Amino acid sequence: MSRASLEKRPEEVQAMFDDVAPRYDVVNDILSVGQTRRWRKIVVDAVDAEPGQRVLDLAAGTGTSSEPYADAGIQVVACDFSLGMLQVGKRRRPDIDFVAGDATNLPFEDNSFDATTISFGLRNVTDPQKALAEMLRVTKPGGKLVVAEFSHPTFAPWRTVYTEYLMRALPAIATKVASNPTAYVYLAESIRAWPNQDGLAAWIDAAGWEQCRYRNLSGGIVAVHRALKPLGGAPGGGAETDAAPEHAAQASAYLRHHASRRVL
Repeated sequence: MSRASLEKRPEEVQAMFDDVAPRYDVVNDILSVGQTRRWRKIVVDAVDAEPGQRVLDLAAGTGTSSEPYADAGIQVVACDFSLGMLQVGKRRRPDIDFVAGDATNLPFEDNSFDATTISFGLRNVTDPQKALAEMLRVTKPGGKLVVAEFSHPTFAPWRTVYTEYLMRALPAIATKVASNPTAYVYLAESIRAWPNQDGLAAWIDAAGWEQCRYRNLSGGIVAVHRALKPLGGAPGGGAETDAAPEHAAQASAYLRHHASRRVL
């Protein structure tokens, strides 16, 4: 896969992640100049899970994002659709429950988790809006959603520098350190094609979550969105997700009536 859009072929994305799995975490640390660890800590703090609670970590890959929960005595399920990623993770952390699953059709019962989180993976899902509704379905009423994803820098000059890095420097660096540099061309283009902070907040609202707020990290390179499942929601979760025009209308209405929202 060499070009990215919001229309993705699952088998291609899966094969790409299977291919980069052995060095995925190391390359991510290099390309983010070590920022991934800080971002992950902020996500864990936002989830704010306690021992005895159950957390679903989607797009968990090799389980790096799941480790802090397991280390704190929290029951975490690391779910990903890349078997290559899961195999690497299971070898390193056999104590974590790794499950193969598609974010748009999760293999879990309704109201199974106290919190659901996904870091840098929603962008790779074929239907992100349907995935958000699935996350709602498997989360308990009153439970929390935390989404960390690449976003749009808020300072225009910095946004220009960042875009140049994505499209020029990142693939060049990946050529030196990654097993599949083409995958990182896809990464750069998928980030550029992704909605901004308010656009993603609109999708979260449209899926049926409430009280959505977000926090910009590293000047907006990354945004962490947080929302709650309504206490009175139906056990099956949120909004219908098979009508793209309806989602577009809801998102448009949201953007007209809401200013930027942040978690301080």
